[in-house]
Order: sequence, then C-alpha cells, then structure tokens
Amino acid sequence: MTDLAIRPANPDDIPAIVAMLADDPLGAQRESPDDLTPYLAAFERLDTDPNQHLVVAVRDGRVIGTLQLTIIPGLSRRGATRSLIEAVRVHAEERGSGLGSELIQWAVDTSRHLGCHLVQLTSDKTRTDAHRFYERLGFTASHEGFKLSLSPGD
Repeated sequence: MTDLAIRPANPDDIPAIVAMLADDPLGAQRESPDDLTPYLAAFERLDTDPNQHLVVAVRDGRVIGTLQLTIIPGLSRRGATRSLIEAVRVHAEERGSGLGSELIQWAVDTSRHLGCHLVQLTSDKTRTDAHRFYERLGFTASHEGFKLSLSPGD
C-alpha cells in the first residue's frame, strides 16, 4: 500500500476510531460516537500502559484503520508472553484494499519484536467474513471463547 503509515493513535484520532467502531451492526449497538468522553478517558489509560498499543492506519492525513494490540506476560506455555489483537477496524471505503492484512501483519511483526510466542484474537461468532479473513492469514479457530458482562461498581 502506498503512502500508508501505521502509527500510535493520539487523542485527535479518537473521533475517527470511534466512528469505525460504530460502523457495523454490532458496533452500532455498543458504541456512542456522539459522546467521546468515555473514549477519551479510556485512551488516557491505554496511553499510559506500556503493554497497550492502540494504532491507526493513516493515508493522506486520514485515519482509515485501527487496532489495539495488548502484550500479556504469563506463566503458561513455559512463561510465554502472548499478544492479543482487538478492535480491528477498516474504514468502509477501504475494505477489500488489503489494509486489514497490513494491520494484522503490523501486529504480528510487533508481537514478534516484543518477544511474544503467541498471537491471539477473538471475533464475534456472527462475523463470518472476519473469520475467513483471519484463517486466510494463518490464524486457527482453536478455542471457544466466553465472556461475562460486568457493570462497573457492582
């Protein structure tokens, strides 16, 4: 991809990131692009944590993709460090351009550079196109995932 930069996100990128997070049927139910206050607070927490890497893909000064890479030290697998890829989004006008592959490759290369032994990600069961995409990139659907929603303060 020409003129593409993948760089750390900054507070000015938050509106574009949140717009991409909200731009699908699942995201439309969970995200609130009209109130950026919680996203800016979350960005501050991410930005001060050295194990968090929120990045954006930028072309011609426009944010067109994003992902979050989390580095997780652990004891299992003989003390292996792993990484977790989350919130991969590509702007609607850029889908099918190869940008998603570029973002995932950045995450894999960064994980390797940071000493990770395993890269993992989750994808909602309804995102069958995303599942095919990740499998095409070499990921294996090896586990069943579980989530438990919590209300802050409960």
